[in-house]
Amino acid sequence: MARPNSADGRTRTSIQILIVAGLCLFFYALGAWQRSGFGKGDSIALAITNSGADCDVASNLNFETHHGGESETSGESEKAKVFEPCNSHFTDYTPCQDQKRAMTFPRENMNYRERHCPPEGEKLHCLIPAPKGYVTPFPWPKSRDYVPYANAPYKALTVEKAIQNWIQYEGSVFRFPGGGTQFPQGADKYIDQLASVIPIDNGTVRTALDTGCGVASWGAYLWSRKVIAMSFAPRDSHEAQVQFALERGVPAVIGVLGTIKMPYPSRSFDMAHCSRCLIQWGSNDGMYLKEVDRVLRPGGYWILSGPPINWRTNYKAWQRPKEELQEEQRKIEEVASLLCWEKKYEKGEIAIWQKRINAESCRARQDDSRATFCKSAEDNDVWYKKMEACVTPYPDVNDSDEVAGGELKPFPQRLYAVPPRIVSGSISGVSVETYQEDSNKWKRHVNAYKKMNKLLDAGRYRNIMDMNARLGGFAAAIESPKLWTMNVVPTIADKSTLGVIYERGLIGIYHDWCEAFSTYPRTYDLIHANGVFSLYNDKCDAEDILLEMDRILRPEGAVIIRDEVDVLIKVKKIVGGMRWDTKMMDHEDGPLVPEKILVAVKQYWVAGGNSTSSH
Repeated sequence: MARPNSADGRTRTSIQILIVAGLCLFFYALGAWQRSGFGKGDSIALAITNSGADCDVASNLNFETHHGGESETSGESEKAKVFEPCNSHFTDYTPCQDQKRAMTFPRENMNYRERHCPPEGEKLHCLIPAPKGYVTPFPWPKSRDYVPYANAPYKALTVEKAIQNWIQYEGSVFRFPGGGTQFPQGADKYIDQLASVIPIDNGTVRTALDTGCGVASWGAYLWSRKVIAMSFAPRDSHEAQVQFALERGVPAVIGVLGTIKMPYPSRSFDMAHCSRCLIQWGSNDGMYLKEVDRVLRPGGYWILSGPPINWRTNYKAWQRPKEELQEEQRKIEEVASLLCWEKKYEKGEIAIWQKRINAESCRARQDDSRATFCKSAEDNDVWYKKMEACVTPYPDVNDSDEVAGGELKPFPQRLYAVPPRIVSGSISGVSVETYQEDSNKWKRHVNAYKKMNKLLDAGRYRNIMDMNARLGGFAAAIESPKLWTMNVVPTIADKSTLGVIYERGLIGIYHDWCEAFSTYPRTYDLIHANGVFSLYNDKCDAEDILLEMDRILRPEGAVIIRDEVDVLIKVKKIVGGMRWDTKMMDHEDGPLVPEKILVAVKQYWVAGGNSTSSH
């Protein structure tokens, strides 16, 4: 049968169209899998992808006329706006951490390294290109140790950190031996040392924060111990360190401890870590250490390795005056004492403190004139809020043995245990019953997704984002050692639920989707957007949100957008000009449900090249 053009393609029966569309979506993904080197031997998939089968049929399905939305016409006014590629020098563009813009802001307290987003008139309305030679990253766990050179072609760290075993350049790949400034013998041995003090291996410690993470080898090696680390570092002279982390398949964002609060709720992390992170912990009245205390769970641990710990032995090697290092450690110890942290360990260049489980075990600081307490109502109101040198109070307890805020079960039990914030009723309108119903609903949704895309369980998608995570049901249902999810709670959401997500043993961040996300281009394999466009209707332009999704999505990455049908029709029209292959799907409960699903695959294309579905 001759291949139809757009005019006579409707001569196929609807059954034929659905069969071909389903096969094409499935085999297209398999073909992409093989082209990345992941599924070697899948010659059938590649043959079908490259054959004359009409795989454009998915994007030609005339869904609108089936569901009473705005019907398509052939008029010029109805054609999708075509988004052109940006100039190739925007390949690694990070809108809110642009280097040129950063230099116009004050250096004091790292203000210039914080988020500074472009005004409306300076936003790009083009597609960020991948660099020439870009390939799909290696699957986990190989990606932990190897990154294709073409994906992040920056050799500076291989020279600057050569003796510290961070990263090595070997032919067409970078190799990450697992070393770091403070663990040249490897992250595993370093973590073993920490595990002699901290219960890392039994599920008690699940969520971790790595400040000034470098290429995130600490987080990468914690993964095998079922600990998930949120790593951050600024976009600075250590070119592409966060980009390397994400190419390795390790959770990371561009960030810095500066003048505004970290975008995480209070009592989020079981453990926080600084390995020679160059943060002045004792400065500004201990403000940065107090901010770590805010996000650290009662009973959580703080690890500091490197200067000034063991300064008496190392001051010559560090080429710093003894008196300066001594004063630096004195300030840290003073702030830790004010926070009522207990020092559990100091050996070599590593010191570990533990936060008390409640205020009852630290009554003395209530009368300490140096302790200025934050207003408790503000402890989760952090987006662009100025950091203050105040102490975040503990939630109240009934006795001295109770963990403030509630005790968590070890992971993985905590994934579906009812989070303490739900039990206590602190999330308005969310009861234990509604939480459990939400969890069951997302199990059904994810099962339906897996039927749409057979690769969700295959390790094809490592870095996943949920743009409107709510209670974390999607991430919990899809949870696997093969992947991780960045759970985003929009700052305009009606409920601040990110604390619940952390209590489930998941990670996430606050963000406003009217602005660019704090990451490099091409850092997510799959993006899930549930109700995002309805939420932001009349708040900002859907076009800007979709262009940002395209920026952070890898070539041949997948998108699942769940929303009301009328919203999705508008979204589908915009993405028609964005080099995405799309297909509209019914809700798993049938065509009468007004909520629909738009699935998409971003085409493979690179700077200076043409759009194509194959390499």
